[in-house]
Amino acid sequence: MARKTILNDIHRQSGGRMVEFAGWELPLHFGSQLEEHHAVRRDAGIFDVSHMTIIDLEGTGCSRFLSRLLANDVGRLSGSGKALYSCMLDDSGGILDDLTVFRRAEDQFRIVSNAATRDKVIAWIERHASEFSLSILPRQDLAIIAAQGPAARRKAHACLPAELHVAAGSLAPFEFAEAGNWFLSCSGYTGEDGLEIILPQADAPALWKGLIAGGFRPCGLGARDTLRLEAGMRLYGLDMDETVTPLEAGLAWTVAWEPAERRFIGRTALEEQRKTGQLRRFVGLVLKDKGVLRHGQRVVVPGRGEGIVTSGIFSPTLNRAIAFARVPPGDYDRAWVDIRGRSKEVLITPPRFVRYGRPIFNLDRNF
Repeated sequence: MARKTILNDIHRQSGGRMVEFAGWELPLHFGSQLEEHHAVRRDAGIFDVSHMTIIDLEGTGCSRFLSRLLANDVGRLSGSGKALYSCMLDDSGGILDDLTVFRRAEDQFRIVSNAATRDKVIAWIERHASEFSLSILPRQDLAIIAAQGPAARRKAHACLPAELHVAAGSLAPFEFAEAGNWFLSCSGYTGEDGLEIILPQADAPALWKGLIAGGFRPCGLGARDTLRLEAGMRLYGLDMDETVTPLEAGLAWTVAWEPAERRFIGRTALEEQRKTGQLRRFVGLVLKDKGVLRHGQRVVVPGRGEGIVTSGIFSPTLNRAIAFARVPPGDYDRAWVDIRGRSKEVLITPPRFVRYGRPIFNLDRNF
């Protein structure tokens, strides 16, 4: 039976169409996925993301442990109030999960990772933490509400504790602030400005209702998917998993190679892969004509080989079908996708299409 967040009854009362996702019952939309998408790009929307996994780590061994556990380097976090994005790898360099880690104090961190990988991630952390001095506390008592969009900070201001008012307007990306049991970060999964609010479950219904009264539109999983793909953000289980390394998921930038003596899990395998020089490319695709790009479709690159679509949608912002794909190595800018037995041309682009509500490049000129 699917788990429910503290906001589920409110979602149903608001007309949310509920579906199962990663073992949770969550809203797919509240009437119009398209209108929810545009609300976030143009104004402000909120998402219930309380299904995400939150794990608090505390103890003198935290920094050394995370330096070993993660491909990115928590040593880059100078003092509290900073966060970074990283992959957690297995010994072969495959991605066990992607996550955000927050440095709350010298020996105190918070990890927010995916819902579908919860049991795997906790087990992996517990397995490798035994030689370090730290405590591991999964936080099932907290909820997460993401307020996203160009007007999100302004509209959220009145609903936040007074101690967080200054932070709500001043936090830079990957910065956060705390007040009591409320935790406010400048992050999200939409490519827009905004805030993610972690708070006690008991406080979540009042905040959700207050944000809606303040002009936010409730949004579901459908809009979250179109927004994240337009913004170039990967989805675990589609764009990456244990069979893929960060180097072939377009996430090489999240691997901290220096200092060379930091032997994070999976480093040896990544070093060997990097030496081959034959890494598959992780790219964006834009369909030239009408059609739908979907996960699993075959991508043909004449003279190079074949690849595969990892995620695909119709982009409301671009009014075109777009996708991510893993394709053969080489320098080329066109390919063909097999859509129901028909070969259709696609333009190969960087795997990000929209930045702060605006297309990154002129598609009409490229075609």
